[in-house]
Amino acid sequence: MDPNTINRRSKIMHDEANQEVEGKRTNPFFEPYHTPHDTVPFDRIRMEDYEEAFMEGIRRDKEHLEKTVNNPERPTFDNTLINDEDDADGYYDLLERVSTVFFNLLSAETSDEMDALAQKMQPILTQHANDMRLDKRLFDRLYKVHLRHRRLTTEERVLLDHSYQGFVRSGALLDEAGKEKLRQLTEEASLCSLQFSQNLLKERNAWQLHLTDEIDLAGLPDSAREAAAQAARERGLEGWVFTLDAPSMGPFMKYSERRALREQMFMAYNTLCTHANSENNFGICQRLVNLRREVAQLLGYKSYADYVLRRRMAGDVKSVYALFHELIDAYKPYAEKEIAKVERLARKMEGRSFKMKPWDLAYYSHHLQMKEYDLDSEMLRPYFELSRVIDGVFGLATRLYGITFKESPDIPVYHPDVKAYEVFDKDGSYLAVLYADFHPRKGKRGGAWMTEYQGQWIDRKGENVRPHVSVVMNLTKPTPERPALLTLGEVETFLHEFGHALHGMFANTRFASLSGTNVWWDFVELPSQFMENYAQERDFLRTFAVHYQTGEPMPDELIDRIHKSSNFMVAYGCMRQVSFGLLDMAYYTLRKPFDADIRTFEKEAWKDAILGEQLSDTCMTVQFSHIMSGGYAAGYYSYKWAEVLDADAFSVFQEGGIFNPSIARRFRDCILSKGGTEHPMLLYRRFRGSDPSIEALLKRNGIKRRRKKDIKKRKR
Repeated sequence: MDPNTINRRSKIMHDEANQEVEGKRTNPFFEPYHTPHDTVPFDRIRMEDYEEAFMEGIRRDKEHLEKTVNNPERPTFDNTLINDEDDADGYYDLLERVSTVFFNLLSAETSDEMDALAQKMQPILTQHANDMRLDKRLFDRLYKVHLRHRRLTTEERVLLDHSYQGFVRSGALLDEAGKEKLRQLTEEASLCSLQFSQNLLKERNAWQLHLTDEIDLAGLPDSAREAAAQAARERGLEGWVFTLDAPSMGPFMKYSERRALREQMFMAYNTLCTHANSENNFGICQRLVNLRREVAQLLGYKSYADYVLRRRMAGDVKSVYALFHELIDAYKPYAEKEIAKVERLARKMEGRSFKMKPWDLAYYSHHLQMKEYDLDSEMLRPYFELSRVIDGVFGLATRLYGITFKESPDIPVYHPDVKAYEVFDKDGSYLAVLYADFHPRKGKRGGAWMTEYQGQWIDRKGENVRPHVSVVMNLTKPTPERPALLTLGEVETFLHEFGHALHGMFANTRFASLSGTNVWWDFVELPSQFMENYAQERDFLRTFAVHYQTGEPMPDELIDRIHKSSNFMVAYGCMRQVSFGLLDMAYYTLRKPFDADIRTFEKEAWKDAILGEQLSDTCMTVQFSHIMSGGYAAGYYSYKWAEVLDADAFSVFQEGGIFNPSIARRFRDCILSKGGTEHPMLLYRRFRGSDPSIEALLKRNGIKRRRKKDIKKRKR
């Protein structure tokens, strides 16, 4: 058992005490689902089922714990760890089963009732998790196994180390006073994290820009106008409504000629959760930073970052900052030139006295892209109709790995927007279930992510239990006038999340806690960012990018413009990501109590990577879900770390053919199917044949390294 990880798996369960009797409804979580591939019966689950299943799951966990620790036999790998990982009768995993469904839907399809139940259950669940991982009797058994065990396979050794280190890092070696303090800290942190997310979702959903005069739509393309008109109709309003969802806000900031309205939207987004109301996140963020620091220091680490990085590829704080400094030195001079070009164009358009503001960058950089490359995302939308994009992305997986997809109307889904697919391997055998949830709605948080409703593992009888994977996005919605037409950036988002999905679907490991995406955090983004590379490959675009009305393929000259503009503002984008990473590390390398003003701290923390004006009222921290509630605390650097890996890995395909099935097979066998069964660098070397290098990334972005003496001169 790994006390730090919820092994997202669902086995068929049978509990005689909870079988349905005549005329009485049975909680769906208490019985076999009786659905295709044992998929979640979303259509049969009621709100009251969750709490009942949570509490019964906790009871069963405790019963299982007592059974394990009271086993009179000498502790062994098989009767201590295997018993937890592979409980044959399915009795032990009820809590996992209900937690997986509930917390996935809390992000994708929440409601006031679910939010309230989350607030009620979070401290109970955290207390229970602490009870399990701080139980001295269980740790004593594990410690004995750690010292003396039978000959283990590689995966078994990793599981043992993973489990033992998980207990230690969760406070198993603390004295009773220390354990009690840890309980208090973790329980409060879990509540703060939940409150942060709920505040952000409520505040984002509460804001809208309602326009009734068509003159205020100046500059906006038809797609943005139609979507805004539909949003207004959905709210029972006349005119047009723009929201802070990416498909609405993005085009508005890029195309709107109304500068005052761009400012209004920019400030609304960048001041979320800063207002004097119940959704203010300043105090929550400050408390979260301090709670995590206290947890780390209680466990013997100098800072939370030191604690986190002990189990990451980067290894330590010094390595993370070394990556940031290398990127700043290589990219910032280019980024400064990019911004200067945008400012020159803005002054040329508006007059020499014009001073560009942050809400102007998207608008004028769009004009610069048109001037330099004659390329606009609206030109590409007609070729990226969602159903064709789905065909293209799935077809890419078929071409690389031989897998196929079949939409299944028999698999229950949690919202009409969601599509469910059966996935089959090259030999025709069943591989996985894939859910795809494409569009924004009120109950869904922003962004895009991959999750699982069931992980993969091999049970004691040798059956390979296959995963149920879900990709959740916020892509452009269809309107009455036209189908869902995506931007190139949205196609890249789809490919990114689909890369995570492949990592989950190809999982082929013995143990659930080491399966699929259960890998070190700075390795998990490799499969996803690797897939993004295909978005601008001519041979891939030719497989699906046709005009939704005429059926004509995307012209070669348009693809040429995509290629030529592929590095447009790339250095600025890199500095933006580095700035987020610097902010993250600034909070989590703190060794003393944090009581500074968050806005002031933020602006100082990331200043080395910031280009342009920092406004006094804006604040990223209070809406930075990744590092406050999304698991990336002291880990946001992972995106840039993995970008080095993905560029290096894709260069292998570029050399041998981007659809080369033998290289793809090696990528699947060495990385995608292995999960966390070995150190990620060993897995990568086995695929690549060598360590990764930053050179492939620099080459892809058209960045030339400066000589070391020039860097030293600049630093002086």
